Amino acid sequence: MNKATVYIVGAGPGDPGLLTLKAAECLKKADVVVYDRLVSKEILDLVPAQAQKVFAGKAARDHFMPQEQINQTLVDFAQKNKVVVRLKGGDPFIFGRGSEEALALAENDIKFEIVPVISASGGCGAYAGIPLTHRGLATGVRFVTGHCQDGKHPDLNWQSLADPDTTLVIYMGLINIEMISQELIKAGLSPTTPTAGIERGTTLEQRTIFSTLENLAATLNEAQLKAPSLLIIGKVVDLANDISWLEGKSIP
Repeated sequence: MNKATVYIVGAGPGDPGLLTLKAAECLKKADVVVYDRLVSKEILDLVPAQAQKVFAGKAARDHFMPQEQINQTLVDFAQKNKVVVRLKGGDPFIFGRGSEEALALAENDIKFEIVPVISASGGCGAYAGIPLTHRGLATGVRFVTGHCQDGKHPDLNWQSLADPDTTLVIYMGLINIEMISQELIKAGLSPTTPTAGIERGTTLEQRTIFSTLENLAATLNEAQLKAPSLLIIGKVVDLANDISWLEGKSIP
């Protein structure tokens, strides 16, 4: 009987309580779990004792296992008739490269399923008291990556991104934050636009640093904000003054 299936599963932004029921069910039946460095110990503890765990690493400019090797690893295990869970921090289809893995599986005629989850942007924003949209403040939200392939600087449409009525969420932006801030200001976004850097969002170690666009790089550098972090730029950031609820408290 051919049971080979690869489940490309989002582990969520950090809080193990945000893992979906479907993701937990996938873990229970896994023969192999290929996981990223951002997957918490609490979630890995849900993996059956008999399942093989394979660490795939992945950090900006520091890949324990290159993407092509991860793709091939998934194919190889599936071709050995294994039930494979590819466990990824955040949501697999939002800067998670899950689509690249799905394409590799499709090219090899391997059955797969995508299991989405609460994204890092949605989770970190909510736990920091920053709604990504809010009537009268933001009519839309844009997700962009601040880190490009091969370590190059992001070549983005800055004019399009510099919209005061849109919330800008930047993944993997710490490395290039000074350049990103300068380009947005140059494109017309106000230097006093509220900003936030959220470190280890949705966990008990969450730390949110507030600033303005013109001072963002210096403020985050002084605070020694570290990855994993998410950057949010826009008027909605100021709402955290009233509705921030997590930091200094316990996660229910």
